[in-house]
Amino acid sequence: MTCMEVWGGNQSADSFVTMAGLDAWVYAQPYQNSQAGGDVYYVSSCATGRITRLLLADVSGHGIKVAVMASALRTLMRKYVNFIDQTRFVRSMNESFSKLSKDGMFATAVVATFFSPTCHLTLCNAGHPPPIVYCAKSREWSILRHDADESDDPMDVPLGILDLADYRSFELKFEIGDLILCYTDSLVESKDETGDLIGSERLLELARSIDPTDPTKVVPALLEKIRDLHPGNLEDDDVTAMLFKLNGTGATKPLTLRLLAPFRILQSLLKHRVLARPDFKLANIGGALIPRLDQLWGGKRG
Repeated sequence: MTCMEVWGGNQSADSFVTMAGLDAWVYAQPYQNSQAGGDVYYVSSCATGRITRLLLADVSGHGIKVAVMASALRTLMRKYVNFIDQTRFVRSMNESFSKLSKDGMFATAVVATFFSPTCHLTLCNAGHPPPIVYCAKSREWSILRHDADESDDPMDVPLGILDLADYRSFELKFEIGDLILCYTDSLVESKDETGDLIGSERLLELARSIDPTDPTKVVPALLEKIRDLHPGNLEDDDVTAMLFKLNGTGATKPLTLRLLAPFRILQSLLKHRVLARPDFKLANIGGALIPRLDQLWGGKRG
């Protein structure tokens, strides 16, 4: 992907995308082979090529309303493409869905922001099935969950349910070769051999039976195993899976690439009429000129 690019939508896809520090594989098949569905996926790259954001959302309903919301989400991706901190992006998504809640629209979503200089991934889950992660060092798959601290504030609820929901993010440090798989509920709501829903734990078991050394085969193999469990699996809903891998590239960017960032922002404003200003964090602004300042961004491993 190029700097300031936003790729994705709610159409069918079977694509490979390379970004700063990450490789991503996206599979999407709308219900009944429709041209567009209720699953929305986006990937973006910032003006300096250091910030990658990934969004996977399952929007209630189908048709024109989902198409309008998919377009609105693309606009928000552009607006916040240069933010390392994804808090305002998630809050804006929730506000957009809250305005449409009277029409019954809501969405579950996973938002992930990867900062390539420090290999930190910030993740927020808004009522979505939890991602599963492959750790290359231990050679183990696990469910990526975050134990919330004790608080009365609502969190991890679908977008559009509560106007003031506190969508918290947590940060993780990943290593080269690690994989993260995000997916929509059609996978965990498929049935096992007895007709029960497979859920996250059974999905984890299926993932553990797949050879992860070739990421291009992980999603197709997993979907095939789900289809084999029970007749009709993955036929009654949209199916989307997004797998991304830390590839060890993108830790530093040439100075010329970083210095051209303001011009890319201006070009995007003229083309898309969206002001994609950066958040004013020292790691973001200062790091664009002095790479050592990139190290000011990072958190504790989840």
